[in-house]
Amino acid sequence: MDAAALAEQIKTKFPNLVLEAGVNRGYATVVIKKEGVKAFAESLKNSPGFEFNMLMDVTAADFLFWEEKENRFEVIYNLYSLNQKHRLFVKALVPETDTTIDSVASVWPAANWYEREVWDMFGIVFKGHPNLKRILMYEEFQGHPLRKDYTYNRRQPLIGPMN
Repeated sequence: MDAAALAEQIKTKFPNLVLEAGVNRGYATVVIKKEGVKAFAESLKNSPGFEFNMLMDVTAADFLFWEEKENRFEVIYNLYSLNQKHRLFVKALVPETDTTIDSVASVWPAANWYEREVWDMFGIVFKGHPNLKRILMYEEFQGHPLRKDYTYNRRQPLIGPMN
């Protein structure tokens, strides 16, 4: 199945959740509401014809200075089906006023570390995550360094040797 047909098939199956579907740089891409992301993920993993059994990556994008963007953040899931041999990018819209989204770590265990990285760098909270704590920065670090409004030269608390 080609990328355009895959995107359209997903949009048809989930009309209340999918806002946009199409092809971006040769890959099927869908934009969804953040509500229902976990059920959506379970369906993509378990439905015949989709079978997205591999979560390749989870990342985020901050659109703070983009005037045409209604939602400040997107959480981006890179999925792959080993059986069907197709890839899908899912973008979940996350507004600045509520930076929470359901965790998909129970669907794809690899999401555990990816979601921790997104929380650490962007401050997006994954509800239901089994261990949401910093993974790249130290625990006392203040803020989220990949947010567009993070002050790069901000002084951070100093940590001494762990004796």
